[in-house]
Amino acid sequence: MPPARPFWKGYLKLSLVSCPSALFPASSSSERVSFRQISKKTGHRLKQQLVDSVTGEVVESQDKGRGYQIGKDEYLPVADEELDSLALESTHTIDVEKFVPRSEIDERYLDSPYYLMPENHVGQDAFAVIREAMKRKDMVGLGKVVISRRERIVMLEPLDQRLMATTLRHAHEVRDLFRGHSGSEVAGHFDPSEFEDRYETAVVEMLKQKQAGMPPRKEAAVPPPSTVVNLMDALRRSVQAERPATRKGKTAEKVGKPSGKRKAG
Repeated sequence: MPPARPFWKGYLKLSLVSCPSALFPASSSSERVSFRQISKKTGHRLKQQLVDSVTGEVVESQDKGRGYQIGKDEYLPVADEELDSLALESTHTIDVEKFVPRSEIDERYLDSPYYLMPENHVGQDAFAVIREAMKRKDMVGLGKVVISRRERIVMLEPLDQRLMATTLRHAHEVRDLFRGHSGSEVAGHFDPSEFEDRYETAVVEMLKQKQAGMPPRKEAAVPPPSTVVNLMDALRRSVQAERPATRKGKTAEKVGKPSGKRKAG
């Protein structure tokens, strides 16, 4: 049985037919055996704290925000309201854009499965029309949906009286260890590069505009090194240190030069 509360609510749309629908997660990790971090000395559970990386002070949850890194130790603050203002039409609509054979969907693109069901009795007839259209064509439908502020490709396929909705990864999210990005290598009617992540594009554009309005950052002047080392002097001192010691009061003979004394004839 699906959970009482849906994960997502909106409209399923195919051409001129639309109906209120809801997404329910089709998988769960809550049944897995899980462990907690504890103190070996006391056996008590450990609590994690957020700490300011510069001051070392503990940051309370109400003071926690988000930022986009634009330089070393420099972040562009982004408020939740700014991200919410970028809401797209597909935030509450799954618009079926095309049909493709299921066999053409590369398994590497499959991400998370969901159940898609009509939200109420009013939309059941329209939902059934869309579901039966997919059955007759023996294909899966492809559309887009925004989940957790991310626009995802979604694959719809009939499953009993419901639809299985599986989110797919975008082309830039799938890699081939031997050929780099695999998005351009998928043959057939399914081409993930056709699906632009409009929300991601909108976020990037918002960050660019926000950063353009910031005053330029003054870089701290780098002090010159306190001691400038002359490499030739250092090399000369190193050579002198390797020479054998001479008797007190006499200077060492220069290496490679004759002494000037003639041999006894």
